[in-house]
Amino acid sequence: MSLRHANGLTLDHIIRSDRASIQLSVPQLIEAALYRREGSLTDSGALQVTTGTYTGRSPKDKYIVRDSITASHVAWGSTNQPMTTEQFGRLYRKALQYLEQRELFVFDGYAGADAAYRLPVRVVSEYAWHNLFAQQLFIKPMQEELRSHKPAFTVISAPGFKADPAEDGTNSEVVVAISFEERVVLIGGTEYAGEMKKSIFSVLNYLLPFQDVFPMHCSANIGADGDTALFFGLSGTGKTTLSADPNRSLIGDDEHGWSPQGVFNFEGGCYAKCADLAPEKEPEIWQAIRFGTVLENVVLDSKTHVPDYADKTLTENTRAAYPIDFIPNAMIPGVGGHPKTIIFLTADASGVLPPIARLTKEQAMYYFLSGYTSKLAGTERGVTQPVATFSTCFGAPFLPLQPTVYAELLGQRLDEHRAQVYLVNTGWTSGPYGTGSRMKLSYTRAMVKAALAGALADVTVTADPIFGVLVPDYIPGVPNEVLVPRHTWPDAKAYEAAAQELAQQFSRNFEKFSDVADNIRAAGPRVSG
Repeated sequence: MSLRHANGLTLDHIIRSDRASIQLSVPQLIEAALYRREGSLTDSGALQVTTGTYTGRSPKDKYIVRDSITASHVAWGSTNQPMTTEQFGRLYRKALQYLEQRELFVFDGYAGADAAYRLPVRVVSEYAWHNLFAQQLFIKPMQEELRSHKPAFTVISAPGFKADPAEDGTNSEVVVAISFEERVVLIGGTEYAGEMKKSIFSVLNYLLPFQDVFPMHCSANIGADGDTALFFGLSGTGKTTLSADPNRSLIGDDEHGWSPQGVFNFEGGCYAKCADLAPEKEPEIWQAIRFGTVLENVVLDSKTHVPDYADKTLTENTRAAYPIDFIPNAMIPGVGGHPKTIIFLTADASGVLPPIARLTKEQAMYYFLSGYTSKLAGTERGVTQPVATFSTCFGAPFLPLQPTVYAELLGQRLDEHRAQVYLVNTGWTSGPYGTGSRMKLSYTRAMVKAALAGALADVTVTADPIFGVLVPDYIPGVPNEVLVPRHTWPDAKAYEAAAQELAQQFSRNFEKFSDVADNIRAAGPRVSG
């Protein structure tokens, strides 16, 4: 397939025109965004923008081009929807026509802090603030690197380019299409900047397992003695909050690879949720919101331009995008050794999972494949309250390959490096959503601190009678009754019913993993009846 306009014009020709601004600095991009009325400055100097109709990802509008490279490897289905090469070619040529007469912004950088595995990327955007977002989220090249930079993947972000479902075979006006043959990501119809970073995450999730690298949807930090920790979990479960620890250095807040040499960040920045953000709860994130930060869909006071993080008029999914060096104790470059502690975060809206539990290797494999959480409002459009979901490997929307590929990589790493795995519930206690309350962040921090310090490795534990996980009998700073969910519920029978219902959901979900070993399958919850 030749990705050219009918008159022979290519993206390279468009980029070389006088309408394309290449590798602008942060101040230049902010000036351009303000001049073009794309956003406003907050009182702290951050650039506030809104994303219109789409304030979260559009998973039903994401496609992978089915070609000679992907046909036999991708786990095709509702998550990885196929697009033909002909469809992609038509859309791409229409996108070139659209871009030909518009001012564009170009950023060249990298995904991957480990030079042995990094992916050179180019972002071509219609909006100046989208290019600022890319510059802050991806890894910026040094000047000498820029001279030899050759993009291995190009992301085109064109919100004004809208697909025609009748003509293009898409589900809506939004399209996020990845072509591994052409090494292009085409994003149209949506202003939500998160599509750019997550599309490259999907690309890395496809490419890296073939290089013996385990790609992970997790945050990572490192202690003073070099102990690396990983935090798996979907958006809203606390990855960013819990990994931004003033006593540990932050490797990254969302996407990492675990190679034979250790852990490395895919990104050069953070994309933190900031609904109800407060300096006393998340001081590192609060202080990072300054000049150079992109603040998405946060409502400002019309006169003072002070952000109101409690105002969710536009969306629950308000975000701050900033370079990782805005966090005082960031690890630069974002690399660390093999992890000693791995934490699976879940926001359980049913309120029945313990707030922390130690997992055997088999249980770790089971809960990793299950990827249970309650999807929180705002991360995807159409979600307005918590919905129970099982997102395989804590990142199903971004995993092009079969789930067992990632699970086997986790199992291999656990065998090789003997990391201790914990399941941590940052969701509800004393009852389900609507009746109980959200787990106190101070309790979660105390539990995570104890786990990272190795203080839970040898404490006495009690196996949960339904979920089988090993619950510590005592943790400093946490009331004993909080550790056992059934003790927090006012109605024991209601707890048992809710716990059994969740156990059955686990069991039903796991039926799709027909090729998983019996010992891993047996590590799941015990379903009665």
